[in-house]
Amino acid sequence: MCAAPVLPQPQREALLSAYASPPRAYHDFAHVGEVLRHYAEVAAGPGWTQPVETWLAVLYHDAVYEAGRRDNEARSARMAVEAVARWLPEAGVDAARVAVLVELTARHGQHDPDDFGAGPEADDTRHFLDCDMAILGAEPAAFDAYHRGIAAEYRGRMPGWLFRLNRRRFLKALLAKRRIFLSDLFHARYDARARDNLRRTINAWQ
Repeated sequence: MCAAPVLPQPQREALLSAYASPPRAYHDFAHVGEVLRHYAEVAAGPGWTQPVETWLAVLYHDAVYEAGRRDNEARSARMAVEAVARWLPEAGVDAARVAVLVELTARHGQHDPDDFGAGPEADDTRHFLDCDMAILGAEPAAFDAYHRGIAAEYRGRMPGWLFRLNRRRFLKALLAKRRIFLSDLFHARYDARARDNLRRTINAWQ
């Protein structure tokens, strides 16, 4: 496995600054740290075919985030490509692949395991998306903190009743899916607890 590059200090500072603005209750750099923890789980298990590209996608996937906007992922992908060109020009990074992964996070909950075909690159895609969604299968306290954080990010940007309607619809759609997680690894580890979290949250809004 290829080791992840060391980010130049200016790149790291720019990344941290991006995640701090606007202030966020969930999609901040602590979230990136949690996704990196799951990235490490995959690295220790089935492994990554493109570890550097996937690692950079984790770092940049929510670099641009304003609750309710539809272009967050596209703007984050552009930021990642620009950062690779500026700070890592000699690292041999496939910036287009980084961008593809980041943009796929815009459709969480809409993917199915078979959407990406077969092969190592497809496995990377499924594992990457599952790393970002693994919070669904977290311990109840961590899931509840995530749920409150999402609500806080939408507060003042959307009427409360509309947020609850949309959020409940999203959670119910996830629960109705045959597979919440796209990879066998995350399905086996987190599906049961994710379904418990989703049912508990949906029932609380009945």
